[in-house]
Amino acid sequence: MALIRTIDIAVNFTDGMFKGIYNGKQHHVPDIATVLNRAWSAGVDRIIVTGGSLDESKEALAIAETDGRLFCTVGVHPTRCKEFEENGDPEKHFQALLSLAKEGIQKGKVVAIGECGLDYDRLHFCPADIQKKYFEKQFDLAYATKLPMFLHMRAAAGDFCEILERNKDRFGAGVTHSFTGSTEDREKLLSFHNLYIGVNGCSLKTAENLDVVRGIPVERMMIETDSPYCEIKNTHAGISYVKSTWPSKKKEKYDQESIVKGRNEPCLVRQVLEVVAGCKGINDINQLSKTLYHNTCRVFFPHDLDSAADALLAGHDETQ
Repeated sequence: MALIRTIDIAVNFTDGMFKGIYNGKQHHVPDIATVLNRAWSAGVDRIIVTGGSLDESKEALAIAETDGRLFCTVGVHPTRCKEFEENGDPEKHFQALLSLAKEGIQKGKVVAIGECGLDYDRLHFCPADIQKKYFEKQFDLAYATKLPMFLHMRAAAGDFCEILERNKDRFGAGVTHSFTGSTEDREKLLSFHNLYIGVNGCSLKTAENLDVVRGIPVERMMIETDSPYCEIKNTHAGISYVKSTWPSKKKEKYDQESIVKGRNEPCLVRQVLEVVAGCKGINDINQLSKTLYHNTCRVFFPHDLDSAADALLAGHDETQ
């Protein structure tokens, strides 16, 4: 397998599955270290660990501090926005997020505010009015920290883009991750020139999904796994483009040499890259990976932009 450098912008390492816990039951030992070794061997260069609540963001920062190639976000997922009001003091909650973000910036670990946004598929967790209120509030975090935004949009494009439009001067750049929207949703997002679109297995499920992804310019795209979720399954439209595979075993027969069947992990970001290349008819996967890498550095690792740009230019020279 040719080593292609990738950055996985979304990994939920705070999820119980990486502690070996599935549906409340322990099936194997915690194995983040094993999962990371597999990722590094597969050419994953960096990983952004997702924070989705204040507590989860603290845990994401602690995980990020264990390896120089791990980074994280700080923010509150739309389905968890009730937490701002649950302790009776939303401003205190906001300040706790802000101080955590600042601490993480000083440590060189926090690279975005999020995961925040709107999710109208799961209103049973949090009503739309509370989601909207605290999505808007988190632009204050981005403005105060000068960090980019790590965004979530599910079945809510109208309200999402309206809030984005109102706050577009309060953040420098961002990515709407795990994108599964329509052609119309895609065009709405692309109209914000500082916004990128994150693609994972959930973005590549159906023939319609692949059509939408074909229309995302590679200069505006990033790739991710969103593991342990959003794996590319054998039933997905994108599977025909997958070239790289790993041995897998059920969680009941856990073996650290194999990935756990049904649990996505960062090494599999390579498959997302392959499907994007395949459905777009791009033969030079190496050049595609360099462009996506450069996009990711531009938003989350701007201090590395020169080296990413050099790699990109070198790639162009090689293909001419």
